[in-house]
Amino acid sequence: MSLDARDVRILRSIAENGSTSPERIQEETDIPKSTVHYRIKNMKKRGIIKNDLFEIDFEKAGLGLTVISEVLAEFGEGYQEEVGKALAEIEGVNEVYFMMGDTDFIVISRLSSRDMVEKLVEEFEAIDRIQRTNSKFVISSIKADESVGMLRDYTEETILNSHRLDETVKS
Repeated sequence: MSLDARDVRILRSIAENGSTSPERIQEETDIPKSTVHYRIKNMKKRGIIKNDLFEIDFEKAGLGLTVISEVLAEFGEGYQEEVGKALAEIEGVNEVYFMMGDTDFIVISRLSSRDMVEKLVEEFEAIDRIQRTNSKFVISSIKADESVGMLRDYTEETILNSHRLDETVKS
């Protein structure tokens, strides 16, 4: 029930362009229009695409680990923009919130593996103004945004690797 390289390219095209048009997806991916239509229909049938809003089951898409991180940063002029942008650029980071109170930022990430969690923390620590982080794994989700647009936060390679695929598809 996993994705293959063409499915990943179709989902990323939808995420990047906000269009489910087979013609537009064909232009972006060089995957034939009829194949695009069939693949989308098949992903709906398999439960990967949950509805016509293209909500994604992140578990089935290989991104089943949700990590919520508190980030404390060194205060200074413009630090919220500088640190916030640096956090947002890390692969797998889906949401970044600048906060009031003891915590400067809350970061929500959906990841494919514990190795990716370790890489995430290392990338947090590599940002100069970050002083400390505190990350937690989500046990279960009660309510969450699961739109296909979240796939913009990952490289195609990461999604393929989460399905143990290393192939790329040209058409």
